Amino acid sequence: MKSIGIIPARYASTRFPGKPLIDLMGKSMIRRVYEQCQKSQLDQVVVATDDKRIYDHVTDFGGQVMMTSSEHNTGTSRCAEVATKFPEKGIVINIQGDEPTIHPEQINELLNISGQGIATQIKKIEASQDIHDPNIVKVVFDKNQRALYFSRQAIPHLAKINPSDWFTHHTYYKHIGMYSYDRETLLSLDSLPDSIYEKAESLEQLKWLENGIKIKVGITKHDSLSVDIPEDAQKVRALLESSQT
Repeated sequence: MKSIGIIPARYASTRFPGKPLIDLMGKSMIRRVYEQCQKSQLDQVVVATDDKRIYDHVTDFGGQVMMTSSEHNTGTSRCAEVATKFPEKGIVINIQGDEPTIHPEQINELLNISGQGIATQIKKIEASQDIHDPNIVKVVFDKNQRALYFSRQAIPHLAKINPSDWFTHHTYYKHIGMYSYDRETLLSLDSLPDSIYEKAESLEQLKWLENGIKIKVGITKHDSLSVDIPEDAQKVRALLESSQT
């Protein structure tokens, strides 16, 4: 099946307004994400935005971009609107617009497990403090590598072991926030009923699980820095600078 990578990009952000257009060593963040995606095996890459400034900027550097409704509450919903314009694309990859160091091979790995339902990636947690960080989403999965649950808390809970020692007794995995959908599944997600678990943990994927949609997980060795606040941008600049030396 033909594939399309869609990069949702909003200008408005409570913690970091305008972040898609910030400068990262001579290129905007959204341009760096776009160019990394172009190095992958995706058949097409499109930025999806509701902001004229982002639209004009992507057009200026030669990227493909589409204006979307300003009513979308999630990047998934924005991706679905764009997917309706490309009926020939059977696989849709939702790529985070705030991860400028995303590795093209990471996208290729996700493509390799795509085609039925929803697929995403997970990575082994390397630092003990991360398993108790609510900003790092943890995941447990079954023997067929289907997600059982995602949580901001450390899962599983090791009942007979002190929490400070959990890291040495179990392998924990964090969620990498990039999704693959087959086209039909993506277009069906907006009609799903609300989920108590999604609301409780503020994790959209729990809505899909609660409604019986399976999520395939692939283990990756790649990680990428997410720019959520201005301080994160400094970390990315330092990483980019070190890679050029």
